[in-house]
Amino acid sequence: MKLLVVGSVAFDAIETPFGKTDKILGGAATYIGITSSILGVKSGIVSVVGGDFPQEHLDMFTSREVNIEGIEIVKEGKTFFWAGRYHNDLNTRDTLATEVNVLENFDPKIPDSMQDAEILLLGNLHPGVQLSVLEKMNNRPKLVILDTMNFWMDTAWDILMDMIAKTDVITINDEEARQLSGEYSLVKAAKKIHTMGPEYVIIKKGEHGALLFHDNKVFAIPALPLEDVFDPTGAGDTFAGGFAAYLAKKGKIDFETMKSALIVGSAMASFTVEKFGTERIQEVKESDMFSRLRQFKELTTFDIEVQ
Repeated sequence: MKLLVVGSVAFDAIETPFGKTDKILGGAATYIGITSSILGVKSGIVSVVGGDFPQEHLDMFTSREVNIEGIEIVKEGKTFFWAGRYHNDLNTRDTLATEVNVLENFDPKIPDSMQDAEILLLGNLHPGVQLSVLEKMNNRPKLVILDTMNFWMDTAWDILMDMIAKTDVITINDEEARQLSGEYSLVKAAKKIHTMGPEYVIIKKGEHGALLFHDNKVFAIPALPLEDVFDPTGAGDTFAGGFAAYLAKKGKIDFETMKSALIVGSAMASFTVEKFGTERIQEVKESDMFSRLRQFKELTTFDIEVQ
């Protein structure tokens, strides 16, 4: 197994200007696991769900050759649930409900079958939980990728700093980068975050693309302009999944490979937003991904004389 994902497997209820859903499958690890399977990368999920979690969802993971030995089922408990309503611009949202449920006491257990993972992707969980995962690995993976958010910056700063110090790649959005660094300029923010530990800093800018920083090098990509954007839920997780899975597939960890991984991540995220929840990303085949990557290439390739 090449990619180990530790994060939420959950239920979401989503409302956007284009419609609404009842409880549907969600969670960071869900999007990442599905995305890695499209790239043909063997992955495993460590998470926790309640007795209300349908077997059909577990079967979906298994059918995609995602190792689910690390998904703990608390039969008397309920699965994490989030409900939200997006505004007309789809960039802002209101949380209508958050029921932490079994995730509140989540103590990750790493099965033997997942101990050889080369890349560890830590989804947006309490930094203390993320740290515990590293401590439970027999050997440190070649690459540790961290996702976090401003809530942990507000409530668990010291533990978050400990986790960031042990991280190779951090992926956050522009608002979080500014809060973490205290710098408005994203270039300055990335430089400051580098000093905290991560060798690579990825700053996501939503519909405006993403930035990759390493030493004094910067790589920027746009987001693919789409006619239909229905639901941005899970796009950031799909992005991280595409990025990590591409690195696992190539078996290389360097700035040039990460540039391509960033584009793959963005291409995969562009599928997710086209329907509610995981509905669209579950339909995607490898050939669809290549087609969208060609669109990215056409969008960003040009010839110009430089004298």
